[in-house]
Amino acid sequence: MTNALYNAFSRVLSRMWPKYGKAGRTPMSTRKQQFHLFALVIVVAGSSSFRPPLSLRSAADRAGVLVGTAVRPAQLSETAYATTLAREFNMIEPEDAMKWWVVRRSQDTYDFGPGDEVVRFALANRIKVRGHSLLWARDNPPWLTQGNFTPAQLSDLLRKHIFRVMQHYAGQVFAWDVANEALDENGEPRDSIWYNRPGIGFAGNGTRYLEQAFRWAREADPQALLFYNEAEGEGMNRKSDAIYRMVREFKRRGVPIDGVGLQLHIANLDLDVADLGANISRLAGLGVQVHITELDVSLPLKPDGRLVSEDDLTRQARIYRDVVRTCLQTSGCTAIQTWGFTDKYSWIGSSSRGARGMALPLDRTYQPKPACKGILEELRKGKSLRR
Repeated sequence: MTNALYNAFSRVLSRMWPKYGKAGRTPMSTRKQQFHLFALVIVVAGSSSFRPPLSLRSAADRAGVLVGTAVRPAQLSETAYATTLAREFNMIEPEDAMKWWVVRRSQDTYDFGPGDEVVRFALANRIKVRGHSLLWARDNPPWLTQGNFTPAQLSDLLRKHIFRVMQHYAGQVFAWDVANEALDENGEPRDSIWYNRPGIGFAGNGTRYLEQAFRWAREADPQALLFYNEAEGEGMNRKSDAIYRMVREFKRRGVPIDGVGLQLHIANLDLDVADLGANISRLAGLGVQVHITELDVSLPLKPDGRLVSEDDLTRQARIYRDVVRTCLQTSGCTAIQTWGFTDKYSWIGSSSRGARGMALPLDRTYQPKPACKGILEELRKGKSLRR
């Protein structure tokens, strides 16, 4: 190759990077070395084999769906946790940081610190935030549960809480679980401080107290999407029938509800995919979105913490794959969220006393398991909606 070509190459580089030495000042041998290096970079970068691995987040963006996870603000200072979170997800939800027992440890004070930390991380990494949750029978502070409040006092407390929390996060939290797990296994309102112990004034009137909470929530932040979130109602059963009837009635009477969250904590390595798809479809038919909100698939463990069967990882991956495929193929399902993303931090071990675990797509060292690879492959296929 001629010196003239090397000199021309040097002039191109000097225009692209002003700090690059001009042709007349850079030794010819150096320019030749740089030319060969630059040519190698061009060839390698253009090679189909030299492409960074596709993340869940980028695949979800291409598929037009949100892929999320529940997070713990205390772990955001861990580099591997934060880096993986920002790379793999376009939606996050705090596990506990926006619940009553964290936000209001005393009646007259609000602590938004942990929740704000989650929101700051999300904003810095262009990630959407789901809020969880404004009304739940559990995880309430002792001052509330043992305060002997009257229904009128509880109603005022709940209304002010919804307004204060939602307005604090207005424009930052795009969707809220207004109410969480309010129905029992038969689809009846669950006994709770908000319903009938003593309740906010609607004891014995079914889901009327939930209706009131949704109306307050819409008034507090008209832009936020409002969800009802429930466990064990993902298939076709009494509870899912009750959720469907409640949403249908809410929509008929103008109660502001925008979506239903289906948790999907799966503990038996068994999922009726047809039932899940049918349930999502009928809910979407009412004009609401469906989010998969708390997906995990726990596996049985030996006393030493090892898997009972290595084949369970394959079965686990199949379930994750089926859930993602069903969401992508069913109109109205707009988000898929796991309850945590690494086995290093999961509620399964403590709740099962070590009998179950390894429930999440990444292992304890943040390496992808077959489940993660299955999710990615389904996201890469994109949406193919059923008619």
